[in-house]
Amino acid sequence: MELRKGLNLEMVRYHSPMRPTSYLYLKPSDWSGAFMRTVASWWYMVHFGAIALVMAFSPSTYNRANRGATSRYIYTSTWQVLPWFTLLSALVSLVLIRIVVVTALSYGLSQYALEMVVRVLVLELIPLSAALFVALRSGLAFNAGAAPPLTPVASQSLRSVDADQLRRDLVPQVIASAFAVLSLAMVSSVLVLVLAYVSVYGMSPWGLVDYTRTVGRVFDPAVTIGFALKTILFGLAVAVIPMAAILETARRVINMSSTVQPGAIRLLSVLVLIEAGSLAVKYI
Repeated sequence: MELRKGLNLEMVRYHSPMRPTSYLYLKPSDWSGAFMRTVASWWYMVHFGAIALVMAFSPSTYNRANRGATSRYIYTSTWQVLPWFTLLSALVSLVLIRIVVVTALSYGLSQYALEMVVRVLVLELIPLSAALFVALRSGLAFNAGAAPPLTPVASQSLRSVDADQLRRDLVPQVIASAFAVLSLAMVSSVLVLVLAYVSVYGMSPWGLVDYTRTVGRVFDPAVTIGFALKTILFGLAVAVIPMAAILETARRVINMSSTVQPGAIRLLSVLVLIEAGSLAVKYI
């Protein structure tokens, strides 16, 4: 009997209803309140991002202690993962480059193979994969408790937190995450450009003229500025959104009924919107 009671309790605990997480599960009378909470949550994220961005460009942020903390976070988030992320990107890129080149040759469109590789891999896939990788890694670090304790900051509103505390505890992590996205995307893009040349022309130097002409035609001034801006926006989104969501969760003492890292859906939505906006500006 005791064992059966224990099993029944475990079944009740396992099948207990979760807290609603969507407007579809709310009563119509609760929609306005849920909408206002969503707006307040987005405003908290924008407010935190603005404060972090201003402090990141403030010279007073970079004293001796903050410089040391920032360098440690950059080393952890970028340098430790740069070799094997670059290797993984190279392997995946080689497969995709080979598929594109062989397909273009089979259809008699070999003159467009290199341009397609540059447009698809370098302009679109590499920055997005770098942003998703850094976001996933930072989310795992927060869930594993690898990040420093945020309780003193998270328990207060942003207006009441001391500026030195924000500079010491949060801004170095934001800078490191944004720098990681930019570094991984740029290094992987350069490597993919080299691999594309080797795959199309081999080790011969006689293809440099055609290669530079093709790459230069792709990277015109407007596309170059858009590529840099998109990568920067990816870095800012990955740096700000997960941190703001975690701080908001701790500040409001929200009981999380899901195992998804706070802000994951919002971050994915923002990344998709940035990518879709970039594609619309370039091709529509």
